[in-house]
Amino acid sequence: MEQLFDTKRVIIGPEGFKKVVDISVPKRVNLPTGYIETGELAKILPGGSFFANDVEYYVFPCDTFDYVMHFLKRHTQIVYPKDGAYILMKLDIHPGKRVGEAGTGSGAFTLYLSMAVGPEGKVYTYEQREEFFKMAEKNIKNFSKFDNVVMHNKSIVEGIEEKDLDAFFLDIREPEEAISAVREALKPAGHLGILVPTTNQVSETLVALQNYRFYVSEVVEIMMRQYKPVPERLRPDDRMIGHTAYMIFARKIL
Repeated sequence: MEQLFDTKRVIIGPEGFKKVVDISVPKRVNLPTGYIETGELAKILPGGSFFANDVEYYVFPCDTFDYVMHFLKRHTQIVYPKDGAYILMKLDIHPGKRVGEAGTGSGAFTLYLSMAVGPEGKVYTYEQREEFFKMAEKNIKNFSKFDNVVMHNKSIVEGIEEKDLDAFFLDIREPEEAISAVREALKPAGHLGILVPTTNQVSETLVALQNYRFYVSEVVEIMMRQYKPVPERLRPDDRMIGHTAYMIFARKIL
């Protein structure tokens, strides 16, 4: 039985054109120079190409990056891949880990966690707002490769059901209010990662971490600048993503 993530394809064309398409849904896909039917697209081998009015388009399987950035439906700001990859490393996420998350949002980072912990691990994610919860549930179902995500439609301030977790990630408006609950859920020396958009939130969170006995290892912001991949005129892109978030990393101490 074909899994939902296997039905997504990425079409790449001229001048940065990129589109993620679900080939299981019959429809016409509009392109800058024409169109292609999903039935025809499904016949093209991964890594293959096709022409629309003498312009070549490439077809690839959809990876996590393209699904999150170009297909996933969202009501909220997502954790950008440049931040997400660093968070996974800092929280020491690898197959078999049990990880908590609060602020599921649209489910983008939940998918990162799901793939990182693998089929033997577990991700427990909490989202207070019902409309966000339902959208995240659909987004995760559409692309998750493993059945390892447990979703809760509640605030973690009310309590975290799981205990002895290896790591926890917070992406909520007032993380300082959840530090106590997170401490109870983490195992000794467990990792905590927190993402906030403003410096005053960083300050408030640092005070809470100190009060609840966490060792803060780092406060960091990651910048990324892309380049135009043209050998004859290699230079930076005209536009770039500036500030996305500040990240705070800590570990529970006894």
